[in-house]
Amino acid sequence: MNSVISDILDLPDLVLEPELTAKDIDGWDSLAHINIIVGMENEFAIKFKLADIKLLKNVGDFVELVNSKLQ
Repeated sequence: MNSVISDILDLPDLVLEPELTAKDIDGWDSLAHINIIVGMENEFAIKFKLADIKLLKNVGDFVELVNSKLQ
């Protein structure tokens, strides 16, 4: 996930931590958020529901969501 997000945000040195939010990361705006969601869907061959995405509060929640879709 880190590589997908860092590529989309063009932040090669980005290190994601579970407690980080979009507000904590330079360039993670609403358009980047959509691109990140689509990037994750493509990378892991999964689909997210809007209701699931709306519940995300931080990177840790996003990791848990991706993991739940992969199981």
